[in-house]
Amino acid sequence: MPAPNINTDQIIPSAWLRTATADLGNGLFGSQRYDEAGSERPDFILNQPGWRNARILLAGENFGCGSSREAAVWALVQFGVGCVLAPSFADIFYENAFRNGLVAGVIDADAFEDLRRAAAAGPASYAVDLASGTITGPDGTRWAVSVPASRARALMRGDDEIAITLAMQPEIDAHFDRSRAATPWLFPESLMERPSR
Repeated sequence: MPAPNINTDQIIPSAWLRTATADLGNGLFGSQRYDEAGSERPDFILNQPGWRNARILLAGENFGCGSSREAAVWALVQFGVGCVLAPSFADIFYENAFRNGLVAGVIDADAFEDLRRAAAAGPASYAVDLASGTITGPDGTRWAVSVPASRARALMRGDDEIAITLAMQPEIDAHFDRSRAATPWLFPESLMERPSR
């Protein structure tokens, strides 16, 4: 999917969003994967043998632009995609990806072109290593993948935003104590007692 500006309506068309129980993975790129009768289009890349079970998606710049449709990320995850590599992402899609356990890895133009050429040659096995920030090809070639360190750690540990916040409770308490000491007029007596944990 190396075209630039693939938007969220292309990723998951609104026709697939009519019920909360819809299998969004089946609707991934639905307007492109299926014809008007609902049959698979054999020429669409994700309908072809070798690509049907792709876990890494190579995308063009500004992937996930358009609306703030979080279902675009859900569709990718339900289809089985664990990582999207692109030169850039739309901001809201990028945030939604990490919130839903999808790796959104930024690659430079050279890596994009190398991977695009390799994909044109046919399916192969690649490995994304969040700890080292690399993707490794079947011949051992490595490219840098940019994922913020805090996001990579959370993905590797399986932490969500609540777990991350709870892990910061000592820092939150210390901030509250410093603020209360420095600006007591901002803390009415009714707020002086913290709920017990």
